[in-house]
Amino acid sequence: MTPSGPSRRAFLLGVPAAATAACATGHPAASPASSDEERSLATLRVVDPALPLLSMTLYGPYDVWRPLALAPPRAPFACSLFAARHGPDGPVLGRNFDWDPNPALLLTTRPPAGPATLSMVDLSYLGVGRDAALRAPRDRRVARRLLNAVRLPFDGMNEHGLAIGMASLPSPALPPKLPGRPTTGSVRVHRLVLDRARTVDEAVAVFRAHNVDFTGGPPLHYLVADRDGDAAVLEFVDRRLSVVRGADGWHAMENALLTGTGAAGRARHRRYRIMADRLRATGGGLGTDAALALLRDVQQSHTRWSAVYRLRDGVLHYTLNREHARRRTARLAG
Repeated sequence: MTPSGPSRRAFLLGVPAAATAACATGHPAASPASSDEERSLATLRVVDPALPLLSMTLYGPYDVWRPLALAPPRAPFACSLFAARHGPDGPVLGRNFDWDPNPALLLTTRPPAGPATLSMVDLSYLGVGRDAALRAPRDRRVARRLLNAVRLPFDGMNEHGLAIGMASLPSPALPPKLPGRPTTGSVRVHRLVLDRARTVDEAVAVFRAHNVDFTGGPPLHYLVADRDGDAAVLEFVDRRLSVVRGADGWHAMENALLTGTGAAGRARHRRYRIMADRLRATGGGLGTDAALALLRDVQQSHTRWSAVYRLRDGVLHYTLNREHARRRTARLAG
């Protein structure tokens, strides 16, 4: 049976249920905004009213461990991800986020210490629905709620060329629960990786240094890739972290475990088979256009965004709601 109430809302962040029960849902207390917050809120824009998608640049420091109460998920995530090493644009991480039609935020962070990052956030987990998202640039109360989006990157890339994304798993995952390690939620761990890692090995070290809590939400696995072309899928099996390394210049995953599954078993899953066949045929040599075309070929009826993170030049190419003729671009530089 799926938990309800605060324990269900806590899974993304790994916050104790008692703490989430005491928090206001998704927005800071009514205290004066700092100068950094004011500067950040001034950048808030509606990029596309159809999804809708907003954008914002967050300036200044933030507390990644700040507790949040979150709206509960309604169904498991279903996503497709791949890494390709040898394309003309350098290594890329491609990702379809397949989920409910909720508003989203393209968030740039520029902290005084630590790397700049680009990430995509599902705003429904902050209690922001479609109507609220559209009025956020002129609604102070909603806009301030979006300051918390920094803790919820559903996929992203940092200025060092390290990218990460996740997909759900249909079977239970059993992360280790080791004493002395801080506990993080299944999406907050993305923020820790983006803030602290430059390479796949460093991303693995972040996972090993924390207990990841799936309480109240679907079990997840993760794809990480870096600017040198290394890639790995991180999964939890029997209370251990399993690191499945990419080979032959590519990696791919969708909603099935890779650990302990051979090539034939993986190929039984249609989206994985399409990605693997294309990546194998090209030796991981996909440019931006080819990567977006592959995401189009594995999209589902509920694909909300398709993103190609270019890891050497910090450029994100993305499309919304399966409208591949309308490509958008975001850059970490500048």
